Formats: sequence, structure tokens, C-alpha cells
Amino acid sequence: MEVIAEDGKVESREVRESKGKKKQKNNKEQVETVEEETGCWIALRIFGSCISSRSKVDSSISGTSINYAESKSTADSSRDQPTPREISSTNTSMSNGESNSSTSKLEEELKISPHLRKFSFNDLKLATRNFRPESLLGEGGFGCVFKGWVEENGTAPVKPGTGLTVAVKTLNHDGLQGHKEWMAEVNFLSDLKHPNLVRLIGYCNEDDQRLLVYEFMPRGSLENHLFRRSLPLPWSIRMKIALGAAKGLAFLHEEAKRPVIYRDFKTSNILLDAEYNAKLSDFGLAKDGPDGDKTHVSTRVMGTYGYAAPEYVMTGHLTSRSDVYSFGVVLLEMLTGRRSMDKNRPNGEHNLVEWARPYLGEKKRFYRLIDPRLEGHFSIKGAQKAVQLAAQCLSRDQKVRPLMSEVVEALKPLPNLKDMASSSYYFQTMQADRVRSSPMARNGYHTAAGPAPKNGQQLRSYSIANGSHASPYHHQQPHPSPKPNVKA
Repeated sequence: MEVIAEDGKVESREVRESKGKKKQKNNKEQVETVEEETGCWIALRIFGSCISSRSKVDSSISGTSINYAESKSTADSSRDQPTPREISSTNTSMSNGESNSSTSKLEEELKISPHLRKFSFNDLKLATRNFRPESLLGEGGFGCVFKGWVEENGTAPVKPGTGLTVAVKTLNHDGLQGHKEWMAEVNFLSDLKHPNLVRLIGYCNEDDQRLLVYEFMPRGSLENHLFRRSLPLPWSIRMKIALGAAKGLAFLHEEAKRPVIYRDFKTSNILLDAEYNAKLSDFGLAKDGPDGDKTHVSTRVMGTYGYAAPEYVMTGHLTSRSDVYSFGVVLLEMLTGRRSMDKNRPNGEHNLVEWARPYLGEKKRFYRLIDPRLEGHFSIKGAQKAVQLAAQCLSRDQKVRPLMSEVVEALKPLPNLKDMASSSYYFQTMQADRVRSSPMARNGYHTAAGPAPKNGQQLRSYSIANGSHASPYHHQQPHPSPKPNVKA
């Protein structure tokens, strides 16, 4: 039997079927080739929501901010508008010359320091072992972060475990916001150099590929140590981290050539090196401070729910005191071991700041704020001063909040104080009173350690019996617990 082919020629069914099978085989080979080229991205989608963009939801004027929420201000600046991504070189309508011209034009818009290294996409692909899941460190400000290895003073990839260890952040290709944040990171970190800011080593700007290369921070984020480890972060290290993070903000506000408002200060953006020195990362939302006589910067409300200052959420007026408020929230997280927002807790305790306010102004009740997992291994004087400092930073009146340089001075002595609460009769009495006043004790229930202790008895197992830090925060411990005797 004969059939008419697509080109109008007459051919037999056998010939037609033979061509069909050959065409299917070629299509299959093409699909396999594409999957091989994009295999790293397919694998990443299997490993969670890393490739998806962070949730960005419009917030209302009433202040219902959410993670990277946005609310249009009455005076939005042009710098706040999303910057269109470059057209991909895979577009058949764009020639190689047009692509190179677009890349060069973008680089002219960037304030790139001559000290930054320019990496090719292929070099970073090889440095991270093809962006394989085993190299995945986590989710960054606008995409995934991978561990890689490059030459000490160059850009070529090297064998894992040799050369310079780096963290490679990729651009999220799902939205426009990632490109804008990529440009902000390059612009700010090209100029800003400080021991408490993560160091930007280089970048990749090749066709539609946007990547950033940072120094590798072996201890990960403060968030992981506070909320995802079974053993608590020691008191002295918490205070050391708080001091380092405060120094980073103080530099941005008061020491940089032009003041910078960080705008996204939170535990996940505080990275730690091998000695638990804190460094601020992710400058995608950072803004230049107000010019001249201006008191604030008018901008869309962007940040993370639970950390943003109330006046900023309500008005869109951004100042350095907005960062001070966020620092107060993080300091409170470090004191309590609680997240800024936690829907898993009982009603009335979801919002950390609102729950803590009644205890912030009373010296005799400050102990209710201290992370029970520390079991008395904290400085009483240090805790009192830290709680007082947090209260000042969290003041509803932004004019009352301290400067970050003042915060630094207040924190300097705290890591070295040795008056441990565990050896204090006063604290033991407070602990006993705390247990007796708990709902379980009032209802006649006993804790796992037995009946509520009498005055003077130390309750070292209280944190476990109370279940105050149960799942989901105790499901990971990839590194051993830090030693409490790290020098400040």
C-alpha cells in the first residue's frame, strides 16, 4: 500500500514506517541530550524548593508583611523597580554579537571593583562538579548555593579539597527579582570590605547566567545552629556572634563611605566561619541611606515577616533604625532559642516579640526569656544586659532605639562574663518557681524528672521534660556541637 509523504512524494508503507521509527529515535536522542545538559537543574528540583523563588506577596498598608513582602509606597524610587532579565542566548532571534553587546552593557551599569574575579560559567560548573546535589549548601537570597573549588588566585576550577574553597550562588531563573538582587549584591559588595561582612570573590555574567562567588563559611548560618541542632549553642558563642553581627551593621550605618541600610537582617543571613565569627551575607535588599537632610528612604516594604520594624511596614519609610529593630529581634531569638515567628507554638506565642514584651521591662522576670536548653549555663549579668539591650532595640519609638555603635559597646563585655546562673542559688530558686508556675505543675502533673522541685533544687532536665524545643527543630545535626570556650 502506498501513502503520500509530507514532501508530496509517493512511498510505500514500509518506507514510511521505517522513516517514522528513525525520526522517533532521533527525537529520543535529542531529548536525552537536553536532559544531560540540564541534569543539574532537574536534580535540584527533586531536592526541594531551592530553584523556586522566595515567596513574594503584596503586603497591605496595615502592615501584614510576609517573607519578602512588597507594599507600594507613595514615593517609590526607580531603583526599586524590577530590572528586566537579559534575553537568553538560546533565543534564535538574537545573534552572538547582540548577546555580547547586552552583556557588556550590563557590566557598564555595575560598579564592579577591579579586585573581583570574572568567572566563566563553564569554570563554575566544573568547580561545583556540575552543580551536583552533593555540592548543594542551601538556598541563598535569589537561588541555590553550591560548594566549589577554584585556584587560590585565579578562576580555573581545581580538584575538590585543593585550592580555594568557595560558595557559588546561582541566579533563580523563575523570576525578575533575582536579577535585581544579583546587581545589588555586586554593587554593594564590590565596595564594602569589613571582617564582619562576607567577602565577594567574583562573579559570572555570561549570556543569561548570573552567579556570585563568595568565601566559603564552614559553620553555615546562625539559623541552623539555633533552630536545627539538637544541642544548644553555648552562651559565650551566642554573645560572640551577636557582637560580630552588630559590628557588621555598625560599619554599614556609620563607617561606610555612604551609609547602607541592610534591610534583611535575620539569622539565616548571618554566616559563621570556623571560629564562629559572624559575617553578614545576602545584600540583595540593601539600600543606600538617605541623602543630605532627608531622614528616610521611601521604598516598597520588603523583608521577612517577624523581623521588619513596625513603622517601616506601615509607612515604607526606611531608616538605619529599621535595621536596629531587626537586630533586636535576632538578639531575642538568640536569648530565647525561639524563632521570630513560630505557628507551632501555643496561641499567644506565635510572634516572639509580642510574647516577650511583658518580660523585657522587668528584671525579676527576665529568666523567663532565656533558652531553657542552656540549663543555667549563661551569665546572669550578661543575660540581664542583653535583655535590656533587646528591649531598647525593639522600642516602638524608633528615636529611642540606640545606634549600632552603641549596641556594639554594650555587647563587648558580655561574651567574657563568668557568673554562671547554674551555680547561683537565686537562679535555682527562680527555676523552681518557674516550674511550679507552669500549667502542668498547676494541674498536678509531674515532669519527666519527677515532681516539681523544692526551692534550691536545680532542674537540669527541665528543657527536655517541658518539650519546649521539640520537632521540627531537632531533626538535623550535621556538625558536632560547638565548644563553649571559644575566645571572643
